[in-house]
Amino acid sequence: VHSLVTYIFVYEDLISLTCGAVIIWYFAGSFEKNVGTVKYCFLTIAFAVLSALLYLLLETVVSRVAKVEDAKGFMPVAFATLGVSTTRSQMKRTLVFGVRVPVVLVPWFMLCIAWFIPHSSLLSNLCGLLAGEAYGLGYCFCLDFPESVGSKLDRVLPFSLLKRIPGLKYIPGSLAERRAFESS
Repeated sequence: VHSLVTYIFVYEDLISLTCGAVIIWYFAGSFEKNVGTVKYCFLTIAFAVLSALLYLLLETVVSRVAKVEDAKGFMPVAFATLGVSTTRSQMKRTLVFGVRVPVVLVPWFMLCIAWFIPHSSLLSNLCGLLAGEAYGLGYCFCLDFPESVGSKLDRVLPFSLLKRIPGLKYIPGSLAERRAFESS
């Protein structure tokens, strides 16, 4: 059961680790700014488990047709956060390599690019994207918790310790606190 979460910490080589770190930095950072550190941590675990369960479900079917790479690395969770961000985005179009494309196509375009990252599992990345899109469209509403719960969790361990670490950017759980944090 523990491997439903621990697979996100497994990397085969330095190239896949570097690509995973860039994807986490670029996509997951903006997602954390929108939801807060507490909810981001909770959703990271939830997206890892949802992606793994969906992967296990689809892997048995897909492995009969084609070779399936093992699920490993943080990229499925990063794709989940990208899926949430694009489904909930107010923007209709964005620039990708100088070309205006609909925002909803960006994660699918990125999925095609991620296919070429060494030791990257296309199926696990697809499962992460599907989990994120399902959450973004409201099908996983049970994963949402009120901002008051996030604010209370901000004051308990380990989150109270994260606030005190110098150089670490902690994002508060409530929208009002996030706006005050951004304006300071």
